[in-house]
Amino acid sequence: MEMLLEVKNLSTHFTTRDFTAMAVDDISFSLAPSETFGLVGESGCGKSATCRSILQILRKPGKIVGGEIFYKGKDLLKMSEAELRRVRGSEIGMIFQEPMTSLNPVLKIKEQIFENIKDQALDKKGRYDRAMELLKMVGIPMPEVRLNEYIHQYSGGMRQRAMIAIALAAQPKILLADEPTTALDVTIQDQILKLLNHLKAQFNMSVILVTHDLGIVAQMCDRVAVMYAGRIVEMTDTDTLLTKPGHPYTDALLRSVPTGGAAQRRLFSIKGAPPDLTQLPPGCAFAPRCALCIQRCKEEKPVLSEIEAGQWVACHCPEKLRQEGY
Repeated sequence: MEMLLEVKNLSTHFTTRDFTAMAVDDISFSLAPSETFGLVGESGCGKSATCRSILQILRKPGKIVGGEIFYKGKDLLKMSEAELRRVRGSEIGMIFQEPMTSLNPVLKIKEQIFENIKDQALDKKGRYDRAMELLKMVGIPMPEVRLNEYIHQYSGGMRQRAMIAIALAAQPKILLADEPTTALDVTIQDQILKLLNHLKAQFNMSVILVTHDLGIVAQMCDRVAVMYAGRIVEMTDTDTLLTKPGHPYTDALLRSVPTGGAAQRRLFSIKGAPPDLTQLPPGCAFAPRCALCIQRCKEEKPVLSEIEAGQWVACHCPEKLRQEGY
């Protein structure tokens, strides 16, 4: 199958006078047409930096220092700024993590939607009708009133819906959804996820979904990449990831998910904390927290390798997890 997006050996660093943080460290993955691909991991593992790198909208001092990003066979990293502007929004849209800080507080919602459809051959009435259609599509009530309001007049769920409407204004082929349900209650979260699935089918989009919630992964994703300390440590289809994880970090994440049942037990937690990205260890970054760590893990960085058909794992001893577990 021909891939819509291919990320190859992407590295993104944040460099200041005092340190360099390797936010994204030599990662590779692909996105097929109409696929939902999940990026999972703890906060600070490089998920958002990956999405921003694809669109090249990194905040300073972030900089892409290596790799290739092919969209429809063309390397985005070799495009001029003018060429990139024609891709952003119209071909690849993005839902940012915090609508309150990502949307402009001094512009009405209609003006922010108009900005994303300015390249379409629409007159003033056409733009207004299109904006109305988008708000109706994402389930915002009374769109004729809401179009003329500011973002502070919206509730949390409505802000997220407005963000989705803006991202979909130009009907992109790829949607980068950076934790689209952050800080929403579970009812609104479920509504947003169902909306995304509906719109994905309606527009025949591919989606890269950034999340730290494995429940959302199970509900939404076809394939998943688990990230840790800027690197992909496991990549496979969702069913395999949830039932037969190949990396100790993935296994630990699954063990950390609360389960139902009458019996009470202490919640599992991963010991320690994620490493400092400015002082990564020479070997596996997860080694200090891993119960299956061997000496080789501390000295040699593991390479992402295929351990079974379609399951890629960066671990020196994945068979040990299957034999012993935690």
